[in-house]
Amino acid sequence: MKRPAIIDRSQDERFMREALALAAEGAARGEVPVGAVLVVDGEIVGRGFNCPISGHDPSAHAEMVAIRDAARHLANYRLVGSTLYVTLEPCSMCAGLIVHSRVGRLVYGASEPKAGVVQSRGRFFEQDFLNHRLAVEGGVLAEACGTILSDFFRARRRKATPDAAPPAADSAGG
Repeated sequence: MKRPAIIDRSQDERFMREALALAAEGAARGEVPVGAVLVVDGEIVGRGFNCPISGHDPSAHAEMVAIRDAARHLANYRLVGSTLYVTLEPCSMCAGLIVHSRVGRLVYGASEPKAGVVQSRGRFFEQDFLNHRLAVEGGVLAEACGTILSDFFRARRRKATPDAAPPAADSAGG
């Protein structure tokens, strides 16, 4: 794998939609809906969605699953020249993995104000101690990526609250 000289941003939305489809698959299984795909030379070589609950694995974030899948597919733990598309700004664990696996470019959708370390809670990839640099692009299909998450958590909260009393009949009769 070689590092691409020119970044083809025209494909960003296409691959982010693939990641969104994986996020929806995770949501259907009761997992927090985050999806990721890893792309090399315009081809998806790794796919993943959050599955720490079903996998009994706290490290099974979408990025981790997609990177592991790609590394197995390519038979290489170094993913130089690849682009990782993920629907949510990565956490510190995933940011470390992205650096160690030598992903060339990260594209994410929605910001993660509580735990995102690309821009929200810090700028991990700009730290001097890192021995690998990558290009980062945020906000691709951010609204769709944020909506799938907010819808998931809204539905979860509704399920967790006991049913409210039915609304009273209106005075017009009915």
